[in-house]
Amino acid sequence: MHTKFAVIGDSFAEGVGDEWPDGSPRGWADLVAGGLAAASDRTFTYANLAIRGKLLAPILDDQLPAALRLGPDLLSISGGNNDILRPRVSIAANARRIMAGLDAAVRTGTDVLFVTVADMTRHLPLGRLIRRRGDEYADHIRSWADRPNVTVVDNWTDAGFQDLALWAPDRLHLNTLGHRRVAANVLTALGVPLPTWDGAVRLAERASTIEHLRVHVLPWVGRRLTGRSSGDGRTPKSATLGPVRE
Repeated sequence: MHTKFAVIGDSFAEGVGDEWPDGSPRGWADLVAGGLAAASDRTFTYANLAIRGKLLAPILDDQLPAALRLGPDLLSISGGNNDILRPRVSIAANARRIMAGLDAAVRTGTDVLFVTVADMTRHLPLGRLIRRRGDEYADHIRSWADRPNVTVVDNWTDAGFQDLALWAPDRLHLNTLGHRRVAANVLTALGVPLPTWDGAVRLAERASTIEHLRVHVLPWVGRRLTGRSSGDGRTPKSATLGPVRE
């Protein structure tokens, strides 16, 4: 049984779209950590180094070495999602970089999860273009499922995420229901019993298409055009291994 769980990635792994009562991000990784802790009869610790908006390069160059220095026995990697939203990207080159990162992590003795994002393209402008890239990326990721000590959790092809009720108002990030579904997929892949997640889920009112463009899409485009990121200046929510938040 794993006792030290570390997570790296972008907003998907940070938990954007699902919040603790104090407004800080929770998300599927926190829920998975809780499930692993509940199933363990030993002291369990968890770190989450993911930061929203990050491209693949800083995830692998900065977050991965920092996570491995913690000595986890289970490491979750997710990333490359923001890259496929950029005007130009080489999916094959990114896949090779990730595979090298997986191999480096496995060589340290840790088991590795690669958790894919859910397919958000049906809810976004230019969704068909992004979906083609996402499908190519998902094909690469699925090919890693037979690698020793690697578990692939494929949310991209989970048809349940076509339901807009699982998405936050920006239609780019999952809401509480969506993050719970990812957590269930991950725990099931690990063979861990699913806990009961208490608390009512309050769904945000859906904005019109025009309002969605004004409030969410145009600011996102503006950051891309100016080279800014929603993660600029942010630090990881839990950069060291510690107890799982209740």
